[in-house]
Amino acid sequence: MPALFLARFAAILIAASTAAAFAADSALPKVADTIAERVRACTVCHGKEGRATSDGYYPRIAGKPAGYLYNQLANFRDGRRRNATMTYLVTNLPDAYLREIAAYFAAQHPPYPPPQAASTTPEMLERGRQLATHGDAAKNIPACTACHGSALTGVAPAIPGLLGLPRDYLISQFGAWQISARQAAAPDCMAEITRRLSADDVSTVIAYLAAQPVPANAAPAASAAGKLPLDCGSATPQRSAR
Repeated sequence: MPALFLARFAAILIAASTAAAFAADSALPKVADTIAERVRACTVCHGKEGRATSDGYYPRIAGKPAGYLYNQLANFRDGRRRNATMTYLVTNLPDAYLREIAAYFAAQHPPYPPPQAASTTPEMLERGRQLATHGDAAKNIPACTACHGSALTGVAPAIPGLLGLPRDYLISQFGAWQISARQAAAPDCMAEITRRLSADDVSTVIAYLAAQPVPANAAPAASAAGKLPLDCGSATPQRSAR
């Protein structure tokens, strides 16, 4: 009798726990299976709609060319860029899904915040302007505008804009290029250019870029105005076997 009683009691407990689990699952909110819902993990760091957050490090991804965003997702997945969180999120994702994510954020156009306040001298800003808009022929440094567009808002299909990015993010990326912690498809034009820049050059061009307001209705140019000054493997969307 005790054994039978225990068996029945155990069965009741199992049934009760199963019913409770079912009820709890039924109480969970239903989430639509849309790309906007699936990229919520991205917006934890990159902000609502990919507009960036106020911590000064995570970049804006909204409105960037879809080819550029796809290239960066593939770079994190395939080891050319290093960030533990990004690698974890994309390591098992196929190209088709990366392209869907990239297209979603490329289509977002939330407003830009004003430039971050910073203490820079007029001399620094002028040197930065010269590098950004004219380059430095003596050092064989092309202007930023030669690749990133005359308005520095990027060029379709895969060259990003340089305005509206947090100062700390710009600093970290120039540093990553210079020590080869960030790479792109060969020929790696940005790695080559950053090796030609002195520490002062980097500081001044970042100061200039970070101080510029983003033009109203900013968007990537439809195409480059002329031939790029260097061969650049990242100027077009990369191909992958996945």
